Order: sequence, then structure tokens, then C-alpha cells
Amino acid sequence: MSLYHETAEVLSASGPAGGNLKTRIFGKKDLKTSQQQIYALAVETCKWSPVLKEVIENADILRVERKLNPILAVLLVHDFLLAKQGIALPATHGLRASVERHKARLTSEFTRSRLRRKAPSVDVLRQQIEADYAVNSGAHPRWVRVNTLLTTLEDQLESTFKEFTRVYVVGDVISGLGKTMYLDEHIPNLIAITPGFEISKTDAYKTGKIILQDKASCFPAYLLDPYSEDGDVIDSCAAPGNKTTHLAAIVHSRIPEGEDNHSTVYAFEKDRHRAKTLEKMVQLAGAKDITRISIGQDFLKVDPKAALFKNVGALLLDPSCSGSGIVGRDVRPTVHLPVAPDAKAQKSGQKPAHKPGNSQGRKRKRDETTPGEDSPPVVVDDDGKQTVLSEQELAARLDALSSFQLILLEHAFKFPSAKKLTYSTCSVHAQENEQVVLKALKSDIAKQRGWRILTRDRQIRGMKDWPVRGSVDAADGNAIVAEACIRSYKDDGRGVMGFFVAAFVRDGEQSIADDDEPYVRDEDGRIVRDMFGMPMLKPDHATTAAAAAAPDHTRQAVGHVLVTGADDAEMDSDSDSDSASDDSAGNSESVDDEEWGGFGD
Repeated sequence: MSLYHETAEVLSASGPAGGNLKTRIFGKKDLKTSQQQIYALAVETCKWSPVLKEVIENADILRVERKLNPILAVLLVHDFLLAKQGIALPATHGLRASVERHKARLTSEFTRSRLRRKAPSVDVLRQQIEADYAVNSGAHPRWVRVNTLLTTLEDQLESTFKEFTRVYVVGDVISGLGKTMYLDEHIPNLIAITPGFEISKTDAYKTGKIILQDKASCFPAYLLDPYSEDGDVIDSCAAPGNKTTHLAAIVHSRIPEGEDNHSTVYAFEKDRHRAKTLEKMVQLAGAKDITRISIGQDFLKVDPKAALFKNVGALLLDPSCSGSGIVGRDVRPTVHLPVAPDAKAQKSGQKPAHKPGNSQGRKRKRDETTPGEDSPPVVVDDDGKQTVLSEQELAARLDALSSFQLILLEHAFKFPSAKKLTYSTCSVHAQENEQVVLKALKSDIAKQRGWRILTRDRQIRGMKDWPVRGSVDAADGNAIVAEACIRSYKDDGRGVMGFFVAAFVRDGEQSIADDDEPYVRDEDGRIVRDMFGMPMLKPDHATTAAAAAAPDHTRQAVGHVLVTGADDAEMDSDSDSDSASDDSAGNSESVDDEEWGGFGD
């Protein structure tokens, strides 16, 4: 009996004060029923409630069964018609009997409802229900990142997603029937799939070959675009590990053929509990050899000039924020309730004489269908817990967060070898986004070290092509900065959460590309690579290398450039960075751990 009454209580919580459905349920400590069971019943009943409302009204059971109210009726009839085990109450229980004595009428009306929707079977009707619920509730597709540390996109398309139908518009993933998928046009190895598909039950998910990660959450690592010549990479606020493992996959994919990886991803997480989650994810994703995790280490307390970090050339900053971009999913789910008999009897224009529970239910439905813009602001912490704030409390919270975010950026600017970094939030507030970027650019450390915004025209292609940019007003009229900033908004039809990211790069300092260096570099000092990812040798060096090659050295032709084997490539490369890498690699266990000691292998 507790299952249905407790679920009814959860669904009856009105307004945003009720919070996210998961928070409402899993935050309650006094429930007698399993929280997972209540959540499953609540979600499934909301999905099926348009049909259940129709069935209950046409069967007219509320007129006969006066002990049933509308919300209990939809919960009980859902389990009676759709649950494998039926109603989870003893056979003699009064609530169960109040539904099962109308078995013939309810079953008949359910069949009529199915046929009215032109569904030849319950399975087809279920697909329709899932699609309608996804569209009407503003649901997003499920974004799945193929983890290239363990598999390839091609392998997953031939196995995990073999039975999926490809669509070419992301919205069709939500509105279409059956199993559909969309290959993303901006982020490599990213797929959007039907929300109702239980991806967590697949072997690929259980073994870390695919990772559930919102598209917008993939922006920071992809925009950072770390190459092997960028050196080591830092993820400053790493848990739960989606961005960390994405970074590791990108670093791994950029290792030239025949060469060893010399880059490390340093992952910081000051919360020890969250750091354990990070550790598990890194292990599952196969990123352990590339990643060194700091358990309980605060990034702000790290000395940028420490020897361990002398080769850090890229940083990803995704600090704590208001979480306003992810609020709205799974909040106040719509439940369509049957109209009680006394309401049907009222003449048009007259106020129905509902019982308190029924009146609350009808008002809740109206509120949930069209949420008001004047809803109190909500913030989400790093663990997903939602808190409703007053406008004054929100202003104070944003002020504190933006101050912390700016401090984090200024600290990252101090790493001596850093040439690039990304700053991101899952917030829609300009105070945490464009305003932090502007303040960071005006900071003394940014001016001293030559940090500037990475303009749109210099961004990696997928991010340059992303159409949603920063706000000119929020950037104090600076159109260049606004255009360089990348935004996304939930419920705008692109299937992503609210998000913000901007990249910073260092000005000048091209000394690494001296005349004796063998590789071709672009104007930013980055080694130019051919279509196979191999470093391009300067013409003079390519000719000299070919003439001087020893007979026993393995050589391979790639395009029009003759490239030596791995050993010769190391000999020909610029000695400063490579010798430093070799020294640090040889002494990392004995020297670095004594200096630092904060990372676990």
C-alpha cells in the first residue's frame, strides 16, 4: 500500500519547491518503499497517463469507486494493465479490488484506446508513448560518446547500434518510433540515440567502450584540442570523469604512428568521495596509463612552477557553477489525471467542487504543462542536488561562484608552459560566463603572460561551425569576445543542455620553431601533420634524412614525405623538449612522487 500512496505524494508536490523528481524521491529518508520502485512507477505512469486518463474516464470507475482519487487511480490502473506482476498489493486489499472488479471494462477500453491510436499491438503503442512523452516533456536524446581508447565508431555501429535506424536530424531521434540514432556533425565519435533505449544494459556500456555524456559536455575537451607537442594536460575539477576520459582519448588519438605517448593527463578532484568515482571511471574507460589522479587535492593549492608540471601546456577548467543549464530536465513531470464525476456534472463556466486532493492535482497539471517564467531560481551542486533560492540568495550565490571561477582562471594562467586552456560551465548566467571571461582577460596575470581569447576563426572546425555563440550584451558590447564564446541552451531543439565554453591561448612565444627544428610548424608553433597524423618534415630535412638513412632502419612513405621509424624520429626531433620528457619519464617515480605525492597510479 505504501508504494502507491508514497508515489502519489511525490507526484502531488506542487511547484519547483518540489524539486527535481529524482531529488524529491531519493532525497526522502522516511520512505517505506524502495526509492527505485517509486521512481520507476512515477515516471512510467506519467508517460502512460494520457492513455490511462482516457481509459479510466471511459470505464467510469471513479463514479463507482468513491475511495479512489484520480492520482491513485492512474497509478493502480497503470500497474493493472501494464506491469508484469500486476498491482503490487495483496489480492484481498481494498485498493486492488476496487480496480480489478472492473477488469473487463478497463481491458476493453484499453484496447479501444490502442486501436484509436492505430497501434496493432501493445509494443507498438509503447513506442508511440515513449516518443510522445519525449516530445511533450522536452526530453533530450541520449548522447553516447564512443570511447576510442577501447573501440572505434565503426565497431560500435556494427555491434551495439546495429539494429538502429540512422536519422539525419537530431530532433527525429526524439520524435521517431523504434530505435534511432544520429551521428553528430560537430563532435567526432558522438551519437544521439532514442531516450527510451536502455543503453546501460549493453555490454559496451558495462565495459567502458561507450560513455553517456551530453554533447555540450564534450565541447571543452574538443575545443582544447590537445596535441602531443602541447605536452601534459590538466583537468582541474575532474569528477566524475567524462571530460577527463575524453581528454585522454583525444591525447591518445594524437600520438603519431610509431611513437610512444609522452603526455599525461593530470586529474584533480578535491572531494575524496567524488575522486573515487573519477578513479573508477578512468579505470573502466582504459585511461589509467595516460591519467594520473589526485585524490583530495585542491587545484588552487598546486604550485604552477612545480617541476612535475613544467611540461603542462593545456588546461581544462570546468569549475563548480550554479548548474542552471541542467535545471528543467525531469522537473515537475506532467501527469494527466482523469476528471472526477462531480467535475463532469458541473455546468460550463462553473467552478468544480473537487476534493482537496483532486483540486491540487488539476492545478498541478496546469502548472506543469506551462511552467511559469516567474518560477523561483534553482541551483544544482556538483552532486546534482537542487536548491530553490530567492532572487537575493541567487545574486549572492552567483557573486561567490564567479569570484571563485575567476580565481581559478587566474591560477591556471600562471603555469609556465601553458599555451591553451578552456573555461566552461553548465550555467546560463552571464555573470558566470562572459563576465568571467572579460575579467580574466583584463587581469594582470593575463596581460603579463599574453593570454588572449581564442577567436572563432581559429577554433577547431566543429566548434567554429557551432551556431550558438555568446551574448554581445553580456560581453559588454565586445562582439569579438562574444563570437569567440560558445553557448548552448536546453530546449532549443538542438538536444543539448545549457552550457558555456570559451578558450584562451597565449600570445607570441614562437621560439620553439627555430631554423634547425626538423618539423614544419604553423604560425602558432604547432607541428603540421599530414592526413595520417604524421609530423611533416621540412623539405631539407626530409631529403637529408632520406640520404643519410642506415640500411637497417625501417622507413615508410607517407604521402610525399619519407618518414623515419620511431627511433630515428626521436633522434631528429628538437632536443630541448624531448630530452626533458625523457628525463622526467625516467625519474617520474623516484623524483616527481617525492616532490608531489598527490597522484595515484
